[in-house]
Amino acid sequence: MPSPGPSALPAPSPADFEAERPHLLSVAYRMLGSRAEAEDAVQEAWLRYHRALEAGEEIRDLRGWLTTATGRICLDVLKSARVRREAYPGQWLPETFVSRLDDPAEKIAQKQEVSLALLVVMEKLTPEQRVSVVLHDAFGLPFEEVADVLGTSVAAARQHASRGRRAISDGQARHTADLAEQRRVLEAFLAAASSGDLRALAAVLAPDVVSIGDGGGVVNAGQNAVVGLDKVARFWVGILSRRLREVPEFTVEPVLVNGDAGVLVTGRYADGRRLLTVMSVAVSDGRITAVYNQLNPAKLGSVTDGR
Repeated sequence: MPSPGPSALPAPSPADFEAERPHLLSVAYRMLGSRAEAEDAVQEAWLRYHRALEAGEEIRDLRGWLTTATGRICLDVLKSARVRREAYPGQWLPETFVSRLDDPAEKIAQKQEVSLALLVVMEKLTPEQRVSVVLHDAFGLPFEEVADVLGTSVAAARQHASRGRRAISDGQARHTADLAEQRRVLEAFLAAASSGDLRALAAVLAPDVVSIGDGGGVVNAGQNAVVGLDKVARFWVGILSRRLREVPEFTVEPVLVNGDAGVLVTGRYADGRRLLTVMSVAVSDGRITAVYNQLNPAKLGSVTDGR
C-alpha cells in the first residue's frame, strides 16, 4: 500500500475570505483609485478563489494568494482604464472616503486609507509601475511575486517600482502636516476665500499650489487644473462669491477625506438643483500645496449627508 503523501492544509472557508476583504479592498483601491472598481476587483478575486477551491487547489498562504490574484485583476483593469481615463471629461480625481469627525470607528478606518495627494500622482504611473509600487512598497510582496503578477522578470519588476517611486517623488503635492495643522490651514483658507481677502489667502497658499476639480462632465469644474498662488486665490474667491449668490442656504461641515482634513458642502440652488461637494487639501509648512474638489455625482454616492 503506498504511503500517504504530505497532508494538505484544510481548505480555507468563505469566512476566511471575508476576513481578508478589507485588506483586498485597500489593495485594489490604492491601485485603481475607484471604490466601485475596487469592489468589483475584490468580487472577481472571490470568484477566482471559489473556482480554485472547487478545482482542489491547495492554498497555503491565503492572504498572499488573494493579494496576488487581486493584483492581476487590477493590472487588467488599469490597462483597460487607461483609454477611458484619457477620454474623461475634464480633470480626474479618485473617489473619496468621507467620514464624520465624531465617528471614532471611522477615524480608525480612515488612518489606513491613502491620501488623495498620492492617488492623484499615481494616476500618472503606468499600470505596471502602479501595481509594482502598491504591491511591494505598500503591502510588502516580494519582487518575485510582483513579477509573477506582471508576467515579467524580477529585474523588470524592480525597475517598474523604481521608476514609479521616482515619478511619485517628482510629481506628488507636498503633504506633511498633521491633521490639526491641516484643519487650521483649511479653516483659514475658507474664511479668506469667503471674504475675498486675497492677502489672507496668499498667507496660506504655497507659491506652486494647484487646484483640481472633478465634475465628470456633469458639473462645471473646469477643464484644466489651476496652478499658482495668484490664480488659485482668485479662482476660489470667484467660486465662493458665486456660490453665495446662487445658493440661498448651504452648509459646510468639517469631515475626514481619506483620513485628511476636508469639508462636505451641501445645499440647494435657487432652481432646486442639489449642491454636493467634497473638498480637501494637501498641506506642508503651514501652506496649502493642493486643493482637491470632488463634484462628480457618480463619485459621491457614498456620501450620506441626511439632506
